[in-house]
Amino acid sequence: MLTYDFRGADVPMYRFIYERVRDDIVSGRLSTGERLPSKRALAKNLGVSTITVESAYDQLISEGYVFAIEKRGYFVAQIPERVSVAHSSIPRALGKVVLPEQNPPCAFDFSSGIMDSRNFPFSVWAKLMRGVLSGRGQDLLRMPVCSGAIELRRAIAGHLSSFRGMEVDPDQIIVGAGTEYLYGLLIKLLGRDKIYCVENPGYRKIKQIYEANGIQCRDVDIGADGISAQSLRECGGQIAHISPNHHFPTGITMPIGRRYEILEWAFEDEGRFIIEDDYDSEFRLNGKPVPPLQSIDSRGKVIYMNTFSKSLASTIRISYMVLPVQLANEFYRTLSFYSCTVPTFEQYTLAEFISRGFFEKHINRMRLQYGRKRRRIIESVRSIFGEDECAIIKNDSGLHFLLEFRTALSDSEVESLLLSRGIRIRAVSDYRLSGKSEREHLFILAYSNIDMKSLDDALMTVRNALFGG
Repeated sequence: MLTYDFRGADVPMYRFIYERVRDDIVSGRLSTGERLPSKRALAKNLGVSTITVESAYDQLISEGYVFAIEKRGYFVAQIPERVSVAHSSIPRALGKVVLPEQNPPCAFDFSSGIMDSRNFPFSVWAKLMRGVLSGRGQDLLRMPVCSGAIELRRAIAGHLSSFRGMEVDPDQIIVGAGTEYLYGLLIKLLGRDKIYCVENPGYRKIKQIYEANGIQCRDVDIGADGISAQSLRECGGQIAHISPNHHFPTGITMPIGRRYEILEWAFEDEGRFIIEDDYDSEFRLNGKPVPPLQSIDSRGKVIYMNTFSKSLASTIRISYMVLPVQLANEFYRTLSFYSCTVPTFEQYTLAEFISRGFFEKHINRMRLQYGRKRRRIIESVRSIFGEDECAIIKNDSGLHFLLEFRTALSDSEVESLLLSRGIRIRAVSDYRLSGKSEREHLFILAYSNIDMKSLDDALMTVRNALFGG
């Protein structure tokens, strides 16, 4: 008769019995074909209910450890020897999971590009969510097409028309959960056999995503006007991933002449395309937003990409791309079996947020707020640092600008010294993908989430560390 000690059991009783019987079968203590006690007999012996034993036996049967013969009872099923050996040799712990290294805590962070949670329109968003839940019950349970809910794509098309001067068919818009997912779709659409070019310096993650997908990716140095067509030709590039409206980290805005040169490069070969990353175009603080490259593309060579992570919140993983018509048709023909990765609940809420004018109001409010914040920070920098210590390199868009520290220390030495004093800052040279920066001592001041109450103290700490108190 099977007998087990229930002391220390930390799972339901039926589960405990199931695990003990299973282990006895796998270890060979119960042999193939051996008859198990009846439910009533085992329940009486263990002091549990018949239902408990029945639940354990049912689980063993469903997993193939035991089989039942009507009016005869329960029997041990045949388990291949290799399975028994493999199971018995598996240790309970296979080691500790090693997570990616996290940034050490600091008192003040000049490099954080996340949005301030206090700026998110929680009340409006909550109201729209309730309305979607109560008014779109059936729609929420219906799978959208692969490119996303038509309501959201229409709302995005309307926003692009009024804000970016882009006239696009909603069916050209593909919605996805983050740009990383959309990059994956583009790779499948454009092919892995092409040479992709990325800006240097630039976001390292973009290159990492391409290389993780088996893409041959080349770094192309940018100049004062951004990436050049000649450099793309020299490296043999076929797909150019660029940020012409506001390059990160330099802040360069590509002039119109250079834009036409890049388009001419794309026009030279049928297989060439430009991926235009317009990630923070909404926050041009002086003048009107610069028209995107896509708006002057006459031959369907520009793939436009944007995200709501910068304009709303970093955790809203909703991005989109606008495909040229011929690529959109190819997408629907070859990749339409992919499901949209953004939940319909969030899609309908964002569609309402945009179409009812709340998104435009939010952007206008944030532009004013960020403009005031930027001016206040620049005033503080100028009042704390001397002209021979620090220069401000401004740009007209985005949520960061550059500081040039006139110090003999290397960029890494500056970062280490400040981190030892609780200040985190990143250099432009940190974003070099290859080669050495021609101009060092440029540091990024990202201000979207800066604590203004502690700003002056933090800047004074930086000055005293680099130039003495």
